[in-house]
Amino acid sequence: MEANHTTPWNIRDEWSPLELVLVGTGAGMGGAPRAEETYDPKSLEHVLAGTYPLEQEVTAELDGLAAVLESRGVQVLRPYSIGVNQVFTRDIGLVVGRTFVLTHLVEERRPEQRGLEEVLKLASVPAVKVPESVRMEGGDIMPMDGELWVGYSQEPDFSLYKTARTNALALDWLRTQFPGVPVRGFELNKSDQDARKGALHLDCCLFVASGGHAIFHPAGLKRTEDVSWIRSRFRGKLLEINAEEMFQMQSNLISINPHTLISGAGFDRVNHQLRTWGYEVIEVPFRETAKMGGLLRCTTLPLRRTY
Repeated sequence: MEANHTTPWNIRDEWSPLELVLVGTGAGMGGAPRAEETYDPKSLEHVLAGTYPLEQEVTAELDGLAAVLESRGVQVLRPYSIGVNQVFTRDIGLVVGRTFVLTHLVEERRPEQRGLEEVLKLASVPAVKVPESVRMEGGDIMPMDGELWVGYSQEPDFSLYKTARTNALALDWLRTQFPGVPVRGFELNKSDQDARKGALHLDCCLFVASGGHAIFHPAGLKRTEDVSWIRSRFRGKLLEINAEEMFQMQSNLISINPHTLISGAGFDRVNHQLRTWGYEVIEVPFRETAKMGGLLRCTTLPLRRTY
């Protein structure tokens, strides 16, 4: 669908009506990588098991997601195909307010950002690039209606783990780049070998919906005070999921408006709770894409919501 680009980027939260979004594509992702070429433990597990998803399976799931979004009036863009993995668009950039930020990815993923070139040409202002000393991926950044919530890793964890994608310098850079916007950091537990023992990004262990409800895996956070803060912040409106549910990416969802969100088919306990809270839940099949370590939030880069 050709989008209306007369309005600039605008993202302030995770749930206002979604107007324009970049959805990943399976086209060009190729076959399974070798074990030594993986950089997240869930992909590694499926490579070793011989169950890594096929390009056509991931393409079908992502095309299905794009069709669902379009059926709900959301304008969908797709990354320019450059023959590399373009599935997880969330990490390669993010919009904060009216500013597009080009993130600083792990080395293996930096070619993915070339797929943004055509999208960025639609804007009237250039994207802001994160400095080389700052490491940041979009799955760790959550605009929360006046605040930015950021998953990150301190040293020595940041240097020790491939799964540490956002460093502490990112918090300082965001505060400088967006003065007046409070930045709240959540240090994450990490594991390069077992995806059940660490959160790749903040959105792998936390989802926040419009009504002040949240889906949360406490062991994704490293500091007990952060776990306590989340439990207090969402008291009475919190569903805690276990390590296996986190492994299945059951907190990696996306809201398309304050009352409607998209979740994975088969997430029975999570989807039941969301419906009990009063949300419309659209279930989509995403089992194959999930094998690569991400789900619905990971595969979507919101560019504009309505305020």
